[in-house]
Amino acid sequence: MTECRACPRLVAWREEVATVKRAAYADEQYWGRPAPGFGDPDARILVLGLAPAAHGANRTGRVFTGDRSGDFLYAALHRAGLANQPTSVARDDGLALHDTWVSAAVRCAPPANKPTPDERDTCLPWAVRELELLPRLRVVLCLGGFAWEAALRLRRAAGAPAAGPPKPRFGHGALFDDGAWLPLLGCFHVSQQNTFTGRLTEPMIDDVLEQARAIADGR
Repeated sequence: MTECRACPRLVAWREEVATVKRAAYADEQYWGRPAPGFGDPDARILVLGLAPAAHGANRTGRVFTGDRSGDFLYAALHRAGLANQPTSVARDDGLALHDTWVSAAVRCAPPANKPTPDERDTCLPWAVRELELLPRLRVVLCLGGFAWEAALRLRRAAGAPAAGPPKPRFGHGALFDDGAWLPLLGCFHVSQQNTFTGRLTEPMIDDVLEQARAIADGR
């Protein structure tokens, strides 16, 4: 997966960023490739995000690592007892997840942090393969509407029937569970646009993670 070059726009951008770099990271070797998922192979909770950040996972090589979104997410996972530490700064920083796997709908950093629907669908087979390697999953926590839509497509690609009608709508705390596939649970994305404005607060993500744990436990 880390050698994929299927999306020319994404390949060009991830490699340009890795070459030009941000001044603060000028001395670092950027990853500059697709960022694989990360976490506990026995996970029951899948956290599905949007795409790697240009100077986050595209730099560090680990999803949600080295940027403000990851700071917010992993701190929340730590409070929920799903991570051994609240920070995620590098692939070798000792972070370990419990009962949780973190991934993204698109595995390469997109310009302006906006992947296209075609790029999302091109990345879908990697998500299908990832699911096959995570047989204990019980719930998909979707960070944002783009991830929610990707999860609905992943459901079809995994062999489950189409959801609806009506089509399940994304929302913070929204739950779709028709028994045909893994339940989908919505959470506003952990981007600075949401966390710095108060649209997503620590209590809000804590509540959603507790709901995800309850679903995984069958409560």
